[in-house]
Amino acid sequence: MSEKKLTSSRRHHLKSLILQIAAGWMETERKEAAAAKEAYMAEHCSGPDLSGDQNALMEMCKKLHAAIDRIDEERYDVEAKVQKADKEIEDLKIKVVDIKGVKKPALKKVRMSADSMLAALLGSKHKVTMDLRSNLKQVKKEVKEEPTEAVGDWRKNIEDKADRKKMFETS
Repeated sequence: MSEKKLTSSRRHHLKSLILQIAAGWMETERKEAAAAKEAYMAEHCSGPDLSGDQNALMEMCKKLHAAIDRIDEERYDVEAKVQKADKEIEDLKIKVVDIKGVKKPALKKVRMSADSMLAALLGSKHKVTMDLRSNLKQVKKEVKEEPTEAVGDWRKNIEDKADRKKMFETS
């Protein structure tokens, strides 16, 4: 039994419905996150009590400054730890690459004449032609004559080898 394919208008309609539902879910998540943040702040960070004389306000400011200094020190320590961990991660990545070895890509063979190579390197302005074969020396091949003794009688060679074999066996 063959399945019916969706028409493009039906597919577009379904896609838009899914996107609307997802947008609704994202909006509710955003509202829940904001509400959770406000509840946490209300629980852990109560509003400042500004009622009182100047000395009480000065004392509260000193406490706030001390808290800010302590938090800055903690933040600095955490940043230093993170930077140290990042450096260790980079070093380990480099070690992994060194252990694996760098894979060299397979080079493709390119057929290019010397003239076209020079044209590619120097550009089209320079017209340089190189006939490399014209600069080569002419070498005459000498025919080597092989000594005829090496060909010799094969029976004689076998007898000589047999004598050597006997010589080693008798020792």
